[in-house]
Amino acid sequence: MFLRSDQGSDQAGGTATLSFGRAIAPMAEPRTIDRLREAIARIDWAPDLGSQIGSIDWWRGAASCAALCTATWMLAPGFDTTIVGSVPAPLDGAAWQETRAQSIAPLAWGADTGHRMAANDLVAPLSEIPERPIIELAATLGNGDNFARMVQRAGVSESDASTAARLISGAVALGDIKPGTQIDMTLGRRPNRNVARPLEHMAFRARFDLNLAVTRVGNGLTLIRQPIAIDHTPARYQGLAGRSLYRSARAAGVPAKIVESYIKAMATRLSVGRDVGAGDSFDIIIEQARAATGEVQLGSLLFAGLDQGRKKLQLVKWDDGQWYEASGQTERRGSMGMPVAGHITSTFGLRRHPILGFTRMHKGLDIGAPWGTPIHAAMAGIVAFAGRSAGYGNFVKLVHGGGIGTGYGHMSRIAVRPGTRVAAGQIIGYVGSTGMSTGPHLHWEVWRNGVAVNPRTMSFSSLAQLSGQALRTFKARFASLMAVRPGSGH
Repeated sequence: MFLRSDQGSDQAGGTATLSFGRAIAPMAEPRTIDRLREAIARIDWAPDLGSQIGSIDWWRGAASCAALCTATWMLAPGFDTTIVGSVPAPLDGAAWQETRAQSIAPLAWGADTGHRMAANDLVAPLSEIPERPIIELAATLGNGDNFARMVQRAGVSESDASTAARLISGAVALGDIKPGTQIDMTLGRRPNRNVARPLEHMAFRARFDLNLAVTRVGNGLTLIRQPIAIDHTPARYQGLAGRSLYRSARAAGVPAKIVESYIKAMATRLSVGRDVGAGDSFDIIIEQARAATGEVQLGSLLFAGLDQGRKKLQLVKWDDGQWYEASGQTERRGSMGMPVAGHITSTFGLRRHPILGFTRMHKGLDIGAPWGTPIHAAMAGIVAFAGRSAGYGNFVKLVHGGGIGTGYGHMSRIAVRPGTRVAAGQIIGYVGSTGMSTGPHLHWEVWRNGVAVNPRTMSFSSLAQLSGQALRTFKARFASLMAVRPGSGH
């Protein structure tokens, strides 16, 4: 039921109508105290006195400041009035000792971190800082350094350093110790600071297969040898040549210098760039020393092999430095070196003769050099002629075998006799200007089967075959290399 008031709902100031049979209570007016609190809260009691000077807020702030200053002045005891406070009684006896031991030492007592505890009267200051009873250190041998001086610089006495050097020199030459070797040392207690510390122990690796230690026993030093077991099984690498023989060998783990040696060995028998195919397989065996401590050292190339399917090239490095095939045969190729230190003044071929004045064939090279410069044999051979020879002046002819001969003219003096054997590089005479010559120089000729050829384009090859005991030793070495398992270097 809806009820309506007598005055109606649209009268001004009338109360609310009743709804659903209940009347809405009129809202209570706010109390005066609440309105006062809201007004005070909106007031800024501490305005900025530097702005809005002369405004109501400014005057209110000035009044607040003056009131605070007046209240402070009125409450102050005065500058001439003493404020009495209670002072604790001083500590003494056991209480003082306990408090002092647990207090933090001030900077005036030597504290630097603020966390050091103060010492009591039982602590006596030291006259000097005590030394450590032993010192353990490591020294490194420098390039060109003296072993005994290096030990002395580490703090060892001169007598102990000399004794240690003498003991070590009995096991290995001091000059053979590699620069960069680290020496571990233990120095003992010394009686005072004015003397060096005694050497108690020293240890280092003298060689790849030897550790040495010098230790004190009683009043003297004793050397202790510690041999290291070494396995000398060579390292063997195999693989396909691929598109690049060098890169394939490097990818297989072969060191760069060994790959270079391998390619040079192959180049003595074939053209590596032209004759090696992608399907060919290389076989490389290297000297290797593996220590029981785990270190590995690689040496020189021992075996160079190349399997091309239809043929197999196997080269073994022999004691003379040459590469021999599996049959014990080697081929030596090379070219002749200049027999005298000088410069070429006339080449091989047609030329106008400087004395005769007409053009004719010059069958050798003219090498200008000072008077008396030594002349060397271009190759090993036998002296076929040594003496005066018409326009050649003092002339020497050598026979080298294989149809090869060389001649040396215009010498000032001959140093060999006919029929004697000379080695490559041996002095056979000296530069001069004898015969038909306009100045000191060497006229050098080379003949092949009696025909003069240009010495600068002369190349030769020779075959050598091992025999007897040398061949048997070579065969045994080749068999031992072939017994090395592939992948032994990994």
